[in-house]
Amino acid sequence: MKRRDILKGLTLLPLASGLVSKAASIGETTSRPLKAPGRDLFKELGVTPVINASVTMTFLSGSLMLPEVLEAINSTAHDFADMYQLQDKVGAKIAEMLQVESAMVTSGAACAILLSTAAAITGTDPEKIKLLPNLPGPRAEVIMQKTHRYLFDQAVTTTGAKIIEVEGAEEMEKAINERTVMALFFNAANKSSISHSDFVAVAKKHKIPTLLDAAADVPPVENLFKFQKIGFDLVTFSGGKMIRGPQSAGLLFGRKDLITAARLNHSPNEAPIGRPMKVNKEEMFGMYAALKAYIERDHKKEWEDWLQRTKHIGAQLESLPGVKTETVVDPGPANAFPSLNVTWDQNKIKIKPKEVVKALKDGTPSIVANGREDHLTIGVVLLRPDQVDVVAGRVKSILQQAT
Repeated sequence: MKRRDILKGLTLLPLASGLVSKAASIGETTSRPLKAPGRDLFKELGVTPVINASVTMTFLSGSLMLPEVLEAINSTAHDFADMYQLQDKVGAKIAEMLQVESAMVTSGAACAILLSTAAAITGTDPEKIKLLPNLPGPRAEVIMQKTHRYLFDQAVTTTGAKIIEVEGAEEMEKAINERTVMALFFNAANKSSISHSDFVAVAKKHKIPTLLDAAADVPPVENLFKFQKIGFDLVTFSGGKMIRGPQSAGLLFGRKDLITAARLNHSPNEAPIGRPMKVNKEEMFGMYAALKAYIERDHKKEWEDWLQRTKHIGAQLESLPGVKTETVVDPGPANAFPSLNVTWDQNKIKIKPKEVVKALKDGTPSIVANGREDHLTIGVVLLRPDQVDVVAGRVKSILQQAT
């Protein structure tokens, strides 16, 4: 599923046998929710809390930060820090965890795309950094496959660079010239005319840096290491999706010289193009804590927990006559995790999936799910343990009322 798409191209995954369906057992690998504060700011400001039975989406505030992340934020909020030193230390630890030369925390993956492009244009030249995006002379060029164009490539053109569309490795090679500064590969694109390895090979032949945008492409955890091994010079992931760090944080890692240049184009430096995209110290500490927790997590156990959730919700819904459910896994590379598809005879249960979605969203609590003409999709990976039965009960109630 692509970053803003909703569970496209689902494939069936058989339910694992013998999964525990008791609500008390659900969410064993999901960090516990923190104790609710005494002051209800949602109520004070008139903001509706939302249960996310969908996928990680920025307009829904990404994902919920892990308790380890909130602890990192709260424990570092009471002291000041030299931001240059902090980015040095956090970047070094992240690079060590990801087995790369260098790394930095950015304000999301979109910022990482901008900083990567800026780094490829300016290097460490202070005059170019100061002038960007208004460098004199011909515009810098960034190569992308035509099928990889997407909303977020605006981060490239924000630097003043021009995107050159290509199809196939041969056309890519012909497009490279003295103005070419970088080649960008969108990992979650629907179709590629050039494979990862061929893309890297062509760029390396001409000494052009490559950036891979893999913002939403964990799980699996192996993706954090896969693409630098293929040979990409820079890789970016969102911090606030399934890594469950701060929503406004991201990771950029790879070649040391490019990360050095990216940092010079970023805050806390006072004049560069990335200054408005600053990352505060709490987010840096939080991103470090999130990545460490994510890498060390028992991913197999977490996957089984997600399957337990789909089975538990499915069992409640299938108690209604004519309702059928199946566990599905999006093929990825983005949002590749289990969800639950729900179908019913719409002649007997007289409501359409999209009407169920609206009823869920408009109800109390507000629940965001996904619906197509023939099925409802319930996401389970972003639910707190206490929300699993809430979602199951609300969907069941809506279907019962339409009988």
